[in-house]
Amino acid sequence: MTTPQTMHIGLDDTDSTKGGCTTYLTALLIEELKKFKVAFLDYPLLIRLNPNVPWKTRGNGALCLRFNYNPKFREDIKKIATQLWEEHSAIDQKGTDPGIVFFNSAAIPEELKEFTKKAQTTIVTQKETQTLIEKIGAEAQGFNSGRGIIGALAAIGETLQNKDHTYELITYRIKQNWGTKRQIDQSSIFEMDKATTPYTFNNIDPEKGRVIITPRGPDPILFGIRGESPQILQTALNLVKPQEPIERWVIFKSNQGTDAHLNPATSLAKLVPYCSVIAKGTVAQAPRIIPRRHVIFSITDGTTEVDCAAYEPTGTLRKTAWELRTGDTVEVYGAVHKATSNRPLTINLEKIKVLTLQKQIQTQNPLCSSCKKRLKSMGKNQGFRCEKCNTRFPDLKKQETNLPRTLTPGLYITSTRSQRHLTKPLRRYGQEKNTNEHIDMVECWSAMNAVE
Repeated sequence: MTTPQTMHIGLDDTDSTKGGCTTYLTALLIEELKKFKVAFLDYPLLIRLNPNVPWKTRGNGALCLRFNYNPKFREDIKKIATQLWEEHSAIDQKGTDPGIVFFNSAAIPEELKEFTKKAQTTIVTQKETQTLIEKIGAEAQGFNSGRGIIGALAAIGETLQNKDHTYELITYRIKQNWGTKRQIDQSSIFEMDKATTPYTFNNIDPEKGRVIITPRGPDPILFGIRGESPQILQTALNLVKPQEPIERWVIFKSNQGTDAHLNPATSLAKLVPYCSVIAKGTVAQAPRIIPRRHVIFSITDGTTEVDCAAYEPTGTLRKTAWELRTGDTVEVYGAVHKATSNRPLTINLEKIKVLTLQKQIQTQNPLCSSCKKRLKSMGKNQGFRCEKCNTRFPDLKKQETNLPRTLTPGLYITSTRSQRHLTKPLRRYGQEKNTNEHIDMVECWSAMNAVE
């Protein structure tokens, strides 16, 4: 009897700003693999990598499929996967650098897991990627610069074991409808969100009152629902009312909505561009508004001072930033933007945790005891006099009054419409999964020609 072997296939960067979709390619590959009677070991993985890399397209997501298979089909499986990858890669589009990686192993090496963590939080070079591929005995192919090999390998290295994770059910359009306006009963999405809260997230933007599960580009996706379990996503799917055919749908396991890209900063002086950080500090310069209604303030931790930016689309977060005052202590979350000729090193904010608030004290001249009018100063340390009755008060001091702060300590997150794929929304706090408890895959996690 032939002993099954384990294969991991990583895919990345097959799409472009003008179309294509690596998750759709993965959905097609799933159906082809079923013909070889493979046994999937996990849901297809949709792994979001460092959102700050300058060359990313859209959400910087890479895909991985893990399965056991009969070794006699190894070359056939690689051949069909390569063919689909070549057919669905937008190699003629600038900035598209597709990659595919095959790795045969029952276990994921620790050095590959470390590589993946680095790819989620900072910049990884093609040289170190190639070195690791050769060391672990993986196979890789790439088009154009081949930079997609980095993401493809990183997707294989992310097992999500003992890590927080979520799921996304993505539906795809029939090809005739690609590039046309998506047809969905919008009210059904609001109803779905209400019925499945808090176990699904980022379905709607409550500030603007609009749907955000439907992309706007020419890609094949009709809509995608993110949630805490495959079961809740199946429930949610049945509540949404599409008004056009669904060609197929797939449930992906993901690091979306987990803050996997954020790393605590040891000090503000050691911030590195293109990374996402969590940094503590004291507000050193009060907020100011720059053109386009963005809010800028600075924090210090004693080592250096760094600007923090809450851009206009961040909604509630921008309002929070505007209410900060010098002396407040905060923990900021966001991407480190490199210094340019126009601005210094800046943290582009995703979240602010207000830790303590400085008292706001208003000083006023005292009142005349007779006239009840505000007194005038006679000079430094010389007291006050009343201009109405000319009474002098040489021993009086200015009065101090604590002004109320409308801001309160707590966590504030950018508006839903401007959240990155990896940003953990408020709805997810308290629902994190940090155990490696085995959960059997639901029977139906992908389907073709699902809805007419």
